[in-house]
Amino acid sequence: MFSLFRRPQQIKTSLTKTRTSFLTRLTSLVAKNEVTEEFWSGLEETLIGADVGVETTIELVDKLRVRADKERVRDTTRVQAMLKEELLALLRISAPQSPISNLQSPYVILIVGVNGSGKTTSIAKLARYYKAQDKKVLLVAADTFRAAAIDQLKIWGQRVGVDVVAHQPGADPGAVAFDAWQAAKARHADCLIVDTAGRLQTKFNLMKELEKIARVLQKNDPHAPHETLLVLDAVTGQNGLQQAREFKKATPLTGLILTKLDGTAKGGIVFAIAKELQLPIKFVGTGETLDDFAEFDAQEFVDGLFE
Repeated sequence: MFSLFRRPQQIKTSLTKTRTSFLTRLTSLVAKNEVTEEFWSGLEETLIGADVGVETTIELVDKLRVRADKERVRDTTRVQAMLKEELLALLRISAPQSPISNLQSPYVILIVGVNGSGKTTSIAKLARYYKAQDKKVLLVAADTFRAAAIDQLKIWGQRVGVDVVAHQPGADPGAVAFDAWQAAKARHADCLIVDTAGRLQTKFNLMKELEKIARVLQKNDPHAPHETLLVLDAVTGQNGLQQAREFKKATPLTGLILTKLDGTAKGGIVFAIAKELQLPIKFVGTGETLDDFAEFDAQEFVDGLFE
């Protein structure tokens, strides 16, 4: 069955800025028709320019050089095809799975990420994603340190048509999560999506807070949270990768939501993130409206970069 949120054209369109920059450079290299040292050097510059990252780029190009030598490849068009294969392999960390399984409801998804990354909007889009699958969704305003975060989540909840469990600003996030789980159970909700604070500048406190929320949830369900998704802003590039490193230290992540993919010409950061974190990208934000959200598919993403 075709999913509203599996739209190859949407991903391809969101990659327009990245593709224009990346493909223009790559096409000029391939047009030379000969694999030389100058070609390899140019390929490195092209990949780094797309924010694939220095370490990932060097590893990719080294692998391509070994393959080209072993297979006696001298045609730049063939190298381009090999590059596409290697990029695809980087993204295929694990097979995409539907997060809501046959586990006992509610299925708990913890959302983490720095303020300004598009976290609240992504929660709303995720709620709509599950509603489209006829799941009953409940949102949790556990970012209690910012009154604006609670208000924003309530507004998005109204737009999407899902209830939001919230306490007063400054309340204990763990207490909010506990009450929300109880409410979800009483209302027979399928999915509980928990917003959290994103204050990397107080990393120790953030870590303790996330641990406490998880610990409180586990009083109700020892397997909760079933998913912990990190929201990353694609526009921030390598800075976003640094954020991801810090969050991975703070909490056991299960996947990523990449936002604002349409706003950057350096979508190659996806490959650097996938290689270093070894985490699957679950969803991508491709614009500002609720419809601008798609399940991530590695094949569609790489195709969209080259076509």
